Amino acid sequence: MIAKIIFWVKIVINLTRYKAYSSNFPFYTSKITTFVPLFYIMAKFTSKEIVNRKAKFEYHFLQSFEAGLVLKGTEVKAMREGLANLNDAYCLFEKSGVLVVKNMFIAEYDYGTVYNHDARRDRYLLLRKPELKKLQRRVEEKGLTIVPYRLYFSERGFAKLEVALAQGKKAFDKRETMKERDNKREMDRLKKIKL
Repeated sequence: MIAKIIFWVKIVINLTRYKAYSSNFPFYTSKITTFVPLFYIMAKFTSKEIVNRKAKFEYHFLQSFEAGLVLKGTEVKAMREGLANLNDAYCLFEKSGVLVVKNMFIAEYDYGTVYNHDARRDRYLLLRKPELKKLQRRVEEKGLTIVPYRLYFSERGFAKLEVALAQGKKAFDKRETMKERDNKREMDRLKKIKL
């Protein structure tokens, strides 16, 4: 990680040295604003994506939504280090119509003080009202569920959670998924042998 930061610092220094100022170049720098692109680069390349791989095996995804999260500062720092887990997480609607992700694990931040967060507290999801109403209606009517699938940082540095409207798979569906995966793996092996 330190090597990545040093690499990008060298790039920023070279950009300022050779005055590569272009309006369509993403890392526009000047001698005054050299630290801003460095922060942008650090935020973009040091964050990790956390995926609930078991969810694809357990559910058919019908539709997915990108939701914001209401987090504390120590939670964001722990997530940037990759100290989060979505395996036991699930989403529910509260009586007020707010979507909440429950049992999502974000480890306590090592350098947090008394103000550190609880590891498995309930976290509110930020979606638009029409999306919330649509999700609530579909969950109540057809017996579908909302599954948190992917936790990541957007290009602007905001924490996002990809939730999916999903339907549970039956046992034979899971067997079919396993067969397809094995067949694909075998085909890839055969292609490598032929090449």
